[in-house]
Amino acid sequence: MKQICVFILVLALTSCEYFNAKKTTPEAILNEELQTFNWNDVDVYPTFSECDSIETKNGKTTCFTEVLTTHILEKLQKDSIVVTQDVTDTINLKFQVSETGILSLLNIDTDSLIMKEIPNIEALIYSSLDSLPKVFPAIKRGQQVKTEFELPVIIQAN
Repeated sequence: MKQICVFILVLALTSCEYFNAKKTTPEAILNEELQTFNWNDVDVYPTFSECDSIETKNGKTTCFTEVLTTHILEKLQKDSIVVTQDVTDTINLKFQVSETGILSLLNIDTDSLIMKEIPNIEALIYSSLDSLPKVFPAIKRGQQVKTEFELPVIIQAN
C-alpha cells in the first residue's frame, strides 16, 4: 500500500509539467511569421482591367507587361523620330506601382547611342505614361502593396 501511495505522489508531482501551458509572446509569433514571409513575391501582380479575365498569376504578369510595353511603343511610334543611323537597342525602365495604383517611372537606363540619336527619348517615354489606363496595385496577403519592377523595351529606329 505504501508503494502505491509513493507511486501516486511521484506521478502527481511529475504530471504537473504536462499541464503547464507554454507562453508565447506576440513578438515571438510576429518574428516567426516574418521569417517565413517571402518579401520578394506578391499574390497578385499589378494589373490593368484588360487583364481581369486571365486566371493564372503568370498570365496576369505577362498581360500587364505586354499592355504596358505596347502602350509605350504605340506612343513612341506616333511621334516622328528622325535618326542619322539605325538604332536597335533595349531601354530598361524601372517602375513603381504604389498601394493606390499610381505608376511612377523611377529610372530610365539607356545606351549612349540612343541618347545621341534620340535626345528626347526620356520625355517621350514620360509623356507616353500620361494616357495609361488605370493600374490596379499588387496584392500581398489581401493587402494592396507597393511594387517595383523593371521592363525592357526594345527601340528600333531606321
